[in-house]
Amino acid sequence: MRQGNVLYKGILAGIISETDEGEYVFQYYARYVDQHPNDFITFTMPVTLEPYKDKRLFPFFEGLIPEGWLLDIASKSWKINKNDRMGLLLACCKNCIGAVSVDPILNDDGE
Repeated sequence: MRQGNVLYKGILAGIISETDEGEYVFQYYARYVDQHPNDFITFTMPVTLEPYKDKRLFPFFEGLIPEGWLLDIASKSWKINKNDRMGLLLACCKNCIGAVSVDPILNDDGE
């Protein structure tokens, strides 16, 4: 399972995961829900304790991944397949322009 902490305006808001079965899950942290109930990361994902699940990476997170020549550079630099959307999200979106960033959570293997 690959995961990343999702920060909104520098505040830890939730976690995005890709399960071993290939499902994507985004869930706001309970503390964020309590303290920031109106500060959603996108209109399509209002603040709630319920997890969001999908077979494809959520469009909002897709929009954070570079495109065009920047995607080519990122893919070659980190040796990540352009179709590995979660890998690209975790590699490229720690310092995004805008209010949302994704900080990779390393597993015990350092990946």
